[in-house]
Amino acid sequence: MYYYSTANKSHKANFKEATIAGQAPDKGLYFPVEIPRWNETFIKNIRQLSKAEIGYEILAPYVGESIQKYDLLKIIEDTLSFDIPLKQINDTIFCLELFHGPTLAFKDLGARFLSRCLGHFASSIGKKITVLVATSGDTGGAVADAFHSVVGTEVIILYPSGKVSPVQEKQLTTFGDNIYALEVKGDFDDCQRLVKEVFSDKEMNERLFLTSANSINISRWLSQQIYYALAMAQWKEQNPPVIAVPSGNLGNICAGLLANLSGLGSKHFIAACNRNDVFTRYLTTENYVPIPSQATISNAMDVGDPSNFIRILEMFNYEFKELKKHISSVSYDDISTQHTIATVYNQHHYLLDPHTAVAYQSLDAWIHAHPNDKGIILGTAHPVKFASVVEQITRSTVELPSQVASIMDKEKKSILVEPTIKSIKETIIQLADF
Repeated sequence: MYYYSTANKSHKANFKEATIAGQAPDKGLYFPVEIPRWNETFIKNIRQLSKAEIGYEILAPYVGESIQKYDLLKIIEDTLSFDIPLKQINDTIFCLELFHGPTLAFKDLGARFLSRCLGHFASSIGKKITVLVATSGDTGGAVADAFHSVVGTEVIILYPSGKVSPVQEKQLTTFGDNIYALEVKGDFDDCQRLVKEVFSDKEMNERLFLTSANSINISRWLSQQIYYALAMAQWKEQNPPVIAVPSGNLGNICAGLLANLSGLGSKHFIAACNRNDVFTRYLTTENYVPIPSQATISNAMDVGDPSNFIRILEMFNYEFKELKKHISSVSYDDISTQHTIATVYNQHHYLLDPHTAVAYQSLDAWIHAHPNDKGIILGTAHPVKFASVVEQITRSTVELPSQVASIMDKEKKSILVEPTIKSIKETIIQLADF
């Protein structure tokens, strides 16, 4: 399998090259030259297969000869070493709980697969790989955990100061060793912009072997298809589900759409957005207009210029009408999100985090308009990561899982930096010289 750059289709790379590079040298994102179709036997027998077998069937065509079968199976087995259950909330809505991994967020899967692929490739490179990542909340912790002590790598995480939850901040600032956290005086869009500027900087590329761990990296993005397949393996309803995805940078729903084109069998996708509604407005107007991100209680979705938008366009050959057949989008403010958390908790005794609550609202509205449908929401984070918000709404205490309890008393280690390329470059170079 080869991948072309969305900025220049003549530039191509194999899986190993694209994973190590992160972003194409012309600033484009890598996209597969072809989208594999899932084998009919695989789809028919999916309920009888193990998680690792499902993951291998999906990812093997994308990986190609870059990783041998035995090693790829081992990587996938290690990646999927936690439960991903489909839980029923009410008669029509089910939740795929993606928060049972080490950092209690859906990004554990993609980060673990990426880290293990890069660890596999590192020995053949002969130099240390510097992983650069921007986070609006959960990515940083997932990447930090996945890469901690991985030989041949160092990780530099940019996160917006004061705009992540206390649990999220602890998860990305308490590892030490090969993990460095840069606390940027700005928002997530500043962090994402700075990462892109570093990747396009000639000096930085000469000094460091850079790659990305954001969803722009194909290993993180493509591997997320697995849990959509795991959802279908657990789906026992007669009709195919509508799937609602909390959406910010659009990498997650982009993976779902890709899986659906390969044969997943979902009826429809909903991009559930908060006040940062650039994609919602695009689907209404056909005009893509980036906006300054706005802070909300679903902070991991506070993205005003989502990177993976271009991949969704590529997937549907820039045909707006075709795209709209597969996906719709709605957005909700914090007040309605808080109301949803309270209502679902009181009526169904199910606790939603703010991001999953946005997805619940969107799917609930869809089902009211299409009463014969049922669907799945992606539970992208454990409520404890937003305990202060959730506890205030529900007036109940969120119990600390062991993954969180063990880090809350640890010392925060971060470097406060200005949101300028000059400041970021100087800091990264200093860290690289340690």
